[in-house]
Parts: sequence; structure tokens; C-alpha cells
Amino acid sequence: MWASCAEHVPPGATRPRIEETFPKNGFSGYAAHLEITVTHGKGETVLPEGFKVQGDSDAARAIQKAGFVLPEADAGAGPTSATTATDAGATTRLVIPFVPLPKEPGRSALLLPPVPIAVSRASGELVTVCTRPHEIVIEDPIANERDPKVKPNPPPRPQREEWVLAKQLTAGILIGAALGLLVAWLVRRWLRRPRVVAAPPPKLPWIAALEELEALRRSDLLGEGRTGEYFDRVSDCVRKYLGARYGFDGLETTSDEMRDLLARVRPPVPVLPQIARFLADCDLVKFARLQPSEADCLTALDDGENIVHRTTPPAARPGDGAGPRSSPAGGQQPPARPSRAPEGEEAP
Repeated sequence: MWASCAEHVPPGATRPRIEETFPKNGFSGYAAHLEITVTHGKGETVLPEGFKVQGDSDAARAIQKAGFVLPEADAGAGPTSATTATDAGATTRLVIPFVPLPKEPGRSALLLPPVPIAVSRASGELVTVCTRPHEIVIEDPIANERDPKVKPNPPPRPQREEWVLAKQLTAGILIGAALGLLVAWLVRRWLRRPRVVAAPPPKLPWIAALEELEALRRSDLLGEGRTGEYFDRVSDCVRKYLGARYGFDGLETTSDEMRDLLARVRPPVPVLPQIARFLADCDLVKFARLQPSEADCLTALDDGENIVHRTTPPAARPGDGAGPRSSPAGGQQPPARPSRAPEGEEAP
């Protein structure tokens, strides 16, 4: 029974087969490598350094008591392993360095105690197997020198230290520069966005109607004999105006519907009879397919202009003595709607 190793194989588990070699001779202070070949299953993993991490364990104390020291793994001299898959399982080759340090000078015979080798199974269980004890004869490095001289220290080797602050500052500067470029690009793109041009305010219905009728008066339709088209355009202009003035679609409303809607407007429309006669004349030309004369066209144009002038709000009429009324649309009164309370008095 060795204090450096206690073998443990769970019930039902197969003990891994190990083969090991250790040099018979060595020098004090120079590492002697224990080479171990472990044959195990494919789902198993060899953990050769369980004793290394627990430096105060019984195994570590027993190895140190036997005259051996384990090199620090962080210094680059720790155990190494290489696993090779086979048809029957896997083979792991371990190399564990031990530095012999005998207490007495001269030739010494040391015994390396069994070393624990841990194997992790696929089920999570640990199998611990022990190596054989190995004898080694240790010589002093200067045993064969007649007059050994003190050797100087080895030449210095460059050592790079990680500058954490510089790395953090560099990363921060790069990230900040990237964010700054991104923000600058977004701001530049936002400044170059297409400007929304505000649409000009729509013309007041009576202004648009009078301009359209005036343009029709100056047109060459009558001179070209196109009296039917002339009359239709006068009719459409007046219908469109009445719809915009009193809140309905004048072009999609029949004459009867328009008369009913205008009859319900409050305050009453001042020229309702004249509008009714105008609509009747337009229907006669449209549905009876009568060809209006030039005089009929000019009369319809005069009647249309008169209807527009008579239904224009008092505040918008030119030459009105009263000042412009204050309204949300800069002097434009909202159109009167049928069957609704009037928003302001309207002079006949």
C-alpha cells in the first residue's frame, strides 16, 4: 500500500491497460520523464494531472518525500498527453516529468513511488490506476569533473508582459472611432435627406372657379364652333365650385341631389332659384343632346359667374366695407354643409 496512490476501479468497469517506462539513470536537478501508454475506451478521457493541481495531497507529499519534485505546469514543463484513436478504442501517451533532488550529494538511488492516473468514463465515473514503482540512480552533474568551476548564469531571455491597460485603451479608441464614423455617417445622411416641400395652400373655391371661367371666356372654343364643349366646361366648373363651397362632390352629384343638398344648407343659399334654372339648362343640353348657340354659352358663363359672386362669403368679396373676418384658414370661411348649424352669418 503506497501513500502516493490509491487505485480505484468502480464495479462493472474494466481496468485500463497501462505500459510505462522510466530511465534507470539520471542527474540531480535534471528532469526524468515517466512515459505512460494507456489503452482505454473511445468515450474515456485520461486525466494525468490530478495530483498536480492538489499540491498538498498525500500523493504530492509522498512524491516529494521520495526525493522528487514536480515542475510547475504554468512554466511550460508540465505533463503532456496525446491521444490516438484505434479500432478497439483509444490510446493515450502521457509524459510526466519528475526532477530528482536527493538530499545527500554524490550517487544516490531513488525510488519513484506509484503515480495515480485518473481516467474519466463516459458515464462520469472516475477510474484511478497506479503505475509501478521505479528505481533510478542519480548522479551529481559534476561528478566526472576534476575541478568543477562555477558556471555563470544563463543569458537573459526576453519576456513579454501583457499590457492590459494599453489593450483596453486601444480597443476603446477603435470602438469609439468606429462609433464616431457611424454617427457622422448617419448625421450626414440625415442632413442630406430629401426635403419635404410644403404644398402650396389650395385656392379658395370661388377664386379657382372665377379663374377657370375667365380662362374659358378667353379661350378659342367659341371661335372654333365647339359650343357643346364650352357649355359642358361651364357646367362642370359651376358644379365643382358648388360642391367645394358647400361640402359635397359636385361632379358626382346629380342635379336633383344637388338641389336637395343646397335646400338644406343653413343659412339658405341666396341664389337657389337661379342655381336650379342653371342646372336645368345644363341637363337639357346634356341629356336632350341640344346644340347650344354661342349666345347660350355666353349666357351660361354669365350665370355661372353670377352664382359664384353671389355665393362668395361676404368677408372674401372685393370692395366689402367690413374688414376680413378672423378664421382658421386666413379669412376663408368653412363651407356650409347641409342640415348643420351655420358657422357664421352670410349676407344675401
